[in-house]
Amino acid sequence: MIGTENYTDIIMKKIISLVCLSVVLLSANVYADVAQAPDIKLPTANGTVQLSRLKGEVVYLDFWASWCLPCKKSFPWMNDMQKRYTSQGLKIVAVNLDKDKALADEFLRQKDVSFTVAFDASGNSASKYKLRGMPSSYLIGRDGKVHASHIGFRDKDKDKLEQAINNLLNQ
Repeated sequence: MIGTENYTDIIMKKIISLVCLSVVLLSANVYADVAQAPDIKLPTANGTVQLSRLKGEVVYLDFWASWCLPCKKSFPWMNDMQKRYTSQGLKIVAVNLDKDKALADEFLRQKDVSFTVAFDASGNSASKYKLRGMPSSYLIGRDGKVHASHIGFRDKDKDKLEQAINNLLNQ
């Protein structure tokens, strides 16, 4: 017989797996109409980050949660992009949407993070960007406009995402 705690853990893992599978199945590159990026101001471990203050830089805005398996896979890639393109003006901002910040903190203790991480337990920033899946990312040009968006994170998309970053950095 399975104990109550174990049963709850099993059910939660199944739910998380189904959510992640749904995200993977629905994931697709979506190139956005060029529109002004909604401004967000969120707390970070070292203060705050406000998107409108990053105008003049290319911003890769990523929304993630600790339970999201593709999100976990995206962190090493985002680290690599931040390290490779910082000098050209790339700024990666990863917005955590966990309701419990302790879950995000635990996740981050297990990762090497070289980019800005912001926290939004309310989910208001995700609403402004009309999130449809996790992770979701938005590529914002130096002009402050959203030039591309992407749902999910798969190895096969890395080259396309990097090319989109390069294109904006070279404009």
